[in-house]
Amino acid sequence: MKTKSILQILLLSAVWGVSFLMIRIAGATFPPLWVALLRCTLGAAMLWTILNLGGHRLPPRRLLPWLLAVALFNNALPFALFAWGERTVPSNIAAVINATTPIWTLLLSMAVHRTRAALFTIAGVLLGFGGVLIVVVSHAGDPVADHAAGGLVAGTIAISLAALGYAIATVLAKAKLQGLDPIGLATTQLSLAGLMILPAALAGAHPSALRLAPVAAIAVLGFAGSGFAYLLYYRLLSQVSATHVAAVTYLLPLWGLFWGLFAHEPIGLFTCAGVGITIAGLILLNLRPRATQIQPTRTQPEATLGIPSNLKVQG
Repeated sequence: MKTKSILQILLLSAVWGVSFLMIRIAGATFPPLWVALLRCTLGAAMLWTILNLGGHRLPPRRLLPWLLAVALFNNALPFALFAWGERTVPSNIAAVINATTPIWTLLLSMAVHRTRAALFTIAGVLLGFGGVLIVVVSHAGDPVADHAAGGLVAGTIAISLAALGYAIATVLAKAKLQGLDPIGLATTQLSLAGLMILPAALAGAHPSALRLAPVAAIAVLGFAGSGFAYLLYYRLLSQVSATHVAAVTYLLPLWGLFWGLFAHEPIGLFTCAGVGITIAGLILLNLRPRATQIQPTRTQPEATLGIPSNLKVQG
């Protein structure tokens, strides 16, 4: 793999990795539904511009029911759940919990296709979930999280459901939305998700007094995490194999820890150990015997990344 591609993978993982911190910063001013709404709106605005300038195509209208379902599970629900969960869960923990997305995706895909689990798969799943559990438990005594509304446990459940939502969207997209223009599909997903969230956001709590840091965080989430990152992701897929792009999945928890340092989030020995175990589990999932794999193709990296070629990997 060329040095340029390696640098692009590092850049993509860094952009998606910082999203977890941006969600927490944005939550200081914006309610969870507004974080989700603005992410979708800004990201969709950028992608609509690129779509029109680049001559990309929107999905056919006959796929609207499936587009709505994937927009719900891949954008609307996860964006809101991450924002809600990170009111009590540090951003570095959120990044680690997000790493369970490819594990959930594999389990759901195996259930749908009735694929037998190999030993590598079983070991990878156990290590992946075990590492996440270690990270969460290592923060169980954090007085800030324990005394906040909902507590660490409720926030962890919310973020875990968001990761599960990404997995459900992956399976649905692989079954029903293959062969579409990825930019057109991404644009449609964010637009539909924004329309879903809009009524609930308007009916609920509204943003408090605006401050520069939360507004800037929203801009990073929308334009970088949901706009620029999409373009870089698809550019990488056109240059290197999906297996190589899987490195993004391994790097996200590490970037989550790195960016969390800027928010003075505690990172102890058990947290580092849990991250290492989680990454080892993800690597094992990709080392499972070829005969038992759910075969990916160059335009279908979901078996490796936990996402299809038209969906995101970050929170």
